[in-house]
Formats: sequence, structure tokens, C-alpha cells
Amino acid sequence: MTDADDPMVTVGRRRMRLSTVIAQNEKLRADLTQLRREERNAVSKVREERSLKPFQVELLKLQRHLEDHNRRMIVLFEGRDAAGKGGTIRRVTRYMNEKHYRVVALGKPTEEQRSQWYFQRYVAQFPTGGEIVLFDRSWYNRAMVEQVFGFCTDEEYKVFMRGVTGFEKDLVRNGTIFVKLYFSVTKEEQKRRFDRRRDDPLRQWKLSEIDVQAQEHWDDFTDSKYHMLKRTSTTDAPWVIIRSESKPKARLNAIKVILNSVDYENRNTSLDFVPDPEIVVPAAQELLLMDADRIRSGKFTT
Repeated sequence: MTDADDPMVTVGRRRMRLSTVIAQNEKLRADLTQLRREERNAVSKVREERSLKPFQVELLKLQRHLEDHNRRMIVLFEGRDAAGKGGTIRRVTRYMNEKHYRVVALGKPTEEQRSQWYFQRYVAQFPTGGEIVLFDRSWYNRAMVEQVFGFCTDEEYKVFMRGVTGFEKDLVRNGTIFVKLYFSVTKEEQKRRFDRRRDDPLRQWKLSEIDVQAQEHWDDFTDSKYHMLKRTSTTDAPWVIIRSESKPKARLNAIKVILNSVDYENRNTSLDFVPDPEIVVPAAQELLLMDADRIRSGKFTT
């Protein structure tokens, strides 16, 4: 009996052909699922851009107002890694006049800068009349990253916390429009975004060693955030919390907060400038929630 006549061989060949067909179908299904996901993402991005555009037009009016009245404006973007700060800054500045805004993201200080007054290298980046400066992380590095990872001494941290409110009060007294945004993200969402950075070759450059350790130090960052909000959110310079689980909602509402900080001319009254209370939270409200969490975990609230 030849192989062609052997029923076991025939069954084996049919099984192989069937397995090949199944594998091909599974690949087709996976490709189709990926294509549908990409289509949904593309549609979502188009919708987001359309919803942002009217408010980006308003940002141009705000910018013109600052130029016409020779006013200065500073916006701080703070928050945990992968909280959506950079993406929001890109949407804020997308259509702005490049001559009248700057995005400042300072790196590690040099030895010379470490010997200077702590605020000095930030002050050197402050706006002139008619200009907006957006800080992608700011002097609050000392209250968060530096404090958590031991990049500053306890004394340096204490000096900063004692002095920053007076520094900001003087800033506002001197006529600078000052907005402090803190982007808040959950631990689970941060991990999902880190995993995406790790797996996507186009995003891997975003994943730093500090990012890798951020999840391990989650509770330390939470404590630092609590003390920062408690001691540095003042009448002159309050913190505004932006819930950033949904990046599109966070971006839109952050823009609304910025627009509402300036009484500029020709505001489009047909637009809804009221921030979503589920997304935009005053620091006092955030602290009440954090106080409750601290009590439940047995921590002091002072």
C-alpha cells in the first residue's frame, strides 16, 4: 500500500491543510481587527481635532490680546509621567504664532546651575511682554521627582517648599498671568501607557529610566503630590487638577482653563467655556479626596 492509499497519511495531510487554512483565517481576523482599531483611532482623532479647533481659534485671540496689551503669561504643566502633558501642550500651541510663545522643558541642571539660586534657571526662561511660556515640568520638579528619587537633599526640599509660594506671589503681583495645571492619571492607566511605549517602536524614545521606576514609587509620588498641593496651592497661584484618563477630554478642558484665565476681546459666546467638573477639579476638592484616602490607609492628613 502506497502513502497515497494509507488513510492515516491522507488524514494527516488533510489536517495540515486545515491547520494552514485556520492559521490563515486567524491572521486575516487579526489583521481585520487591527484595521478596525486603526480606523476607530483615526475617526477619534478627526473628531478630537474638530472639537478642539474652535477653542484653538480662541487661543489665537488670547495670544493677540497679550501682544496688544504687552502682558506676560506662564502656564505650568505638571503631573506624573505619561499623564498627557506633552500631548496637551502640542494641541495648545498647534496654531499659535511661534514668535510669541515658547515651550520650555529644562533638562538636568549643570553643576554651575546647581550652585545658583534654585529658581534662577527658570526665571531666565520667563516671558517678555506679549509672550506665553509653557513649562513642560517646572520648578516643581523639586517637590516631586527630585524629592522622590533623592536628587535633592531634605534641606533643599524644605527651603523650596517654604519659599515657592512667596516667589509665585511676587510673580503674580508683577502682572504675570499664571496658571498651574496638574495632570492626574490612575496607576492602571499609567501602566497601560508605559506598556504601549515599550511595545511601540515609534514611542520607545519616550520611555526613560525614571518612567520604569514610576510605578514602583507610585505611593511616594502620591505623598509628594499631597504635600505639594496642600502647601503650594494658594489664592494667588492655585493648582487646577486635570483628570487625564481620557486624553481628548483632558486636552479640551485644559485649553478651557487657560482661556478662562484671561479676559480677552472678541470671545466667541456661542462656545461652551465651562470646564467639565468630572475632568477639571480644584485643588481643595482633590485634597479632600486625598485626605479621605489617607485616613483609610492610616496616614495623618497634616
